[in-house]
Amino acid sequence: MPANRMNRDEFYAVMAPNDDARLRKVLWTLYWRGNAQVRERIEDELRSPEQPKVKPRKELPDPDIVLDEVTTFVKLAKDGAYMAGDRRVHHTERSRWRLTFRRLAGDALAALQAGDPGPAQLAVAAMVDLARDIKSYDYFHSDDPVEAAKFVVSDAVAVLWESVLRHDGFAAFARRVPEQLVCWEAGYGWTRRGYGQVPEKETALAVPLARLLTTPDMWRTFAESYLDALDAAGRADPRRPRTVYGSFDETRHRRHERTRDLAAWHEMLLDRFAGTPEDELLDRLAVSPALAGPELTFLRARIAERRGDVAQAATLVTECLEELPGDQEYLDFAAEVGAALPPRAIQIRAGRAAAEALIAQAHRDRRVSSD
Repeated sequence: MPANRMNRDEFYAVMAPNDDARLRKVLWTLYWRGNAQVRERIEDELRSPEQPKVKPRKELPDPDIVLDEVTTFVKLAKDGAYMAGDRRVHHTERSRWRLTFRRLAGDALAALQAGDPGPAQLAVAAMVDLARDIKSYDYFHSDDPVEAAKFVVSDAVAVLWESVLRHDGFAAFARRVPEQLVCWEAGYGWTRRGYGQVPEKETALAVPLARLLTTPDMWRTFAESYLDALDAAGRADPRRPRTVYGSFDETRHRRHERTRDLAAWHEMLLDRFAGTPEDELLDRLAVSPALAGPELTFLRARIAERRGDVAQAATLVTECLEELPGDQEYLDFAAEVGAALPPRAIQIRAGRAAAEALIAQAHRDRRVSSD
């Protein structure tokens, strides 16, 4: 406490000789010359007891200013300016990048509450794009940038999509969000290591999306737009395999990853549309050129099983196990439909069963010895 501050008794003693006019003048001087916080506090005290005190409202960031700042930050990051050797970013700022990231992300999300949130929506999308990229690219000095920035992508996207639906309407929502879902969804989250405070808070983007689709018509319209966006993503994939470190088909790899990333959303579509008039949408999904790999084959097996074609489902899940013989979900589904297991899958299943038996026996022995 400052040494020159009076206590209550001293303050009241100094005030005692002053009449009401003098006290009003003192209070007015303090009110007029004080900062905004002081003025708000005095205004609250002057209100009658019947009037509720008004809490000061934090001013919303300007969406246009936020978008300019975010655009500059993202460009500098992708240009490598935060790594080293670029005078556009001061050396102290390179070590403080996570604070800048958090501030800009927070400002962009707060600006979504403005009267015109369009620029803020672009700013949030740019931050999500950057978060997606830094999972694979070194734009900052960090072994796990998304974890370091404490940026929960799924939470930010949920707020963004709610803003689009509330402000721009469902037509704009169904036009813009499917492309973002295809681009941003990540089956294993957006951090590199997959553990820490951020991954514990992440969810698949399909979860907040499903909460926003509140009617059957919204589901169908959005699913149709999603299938169009998925096909467009497939057409945009490289036409020729690119060879990196030997033989590597980049297009097929990209489609494998996309299928894995979107698996939770595809499961929701299967649950929603199987056996309904919209069932034909699942046929479009199953033959989409943007998808590939055993995950796509498994999706087709699930569709066949829902339609009662158990033999086709068994054949398809056997194909899945030829490529991924140890996948437990495939093994469980194969048991449900009575599918034949490839030799390697039989070995893996037997090995796991033996290991489980040993563990169970060890637990029994431990209980006996303790008794």
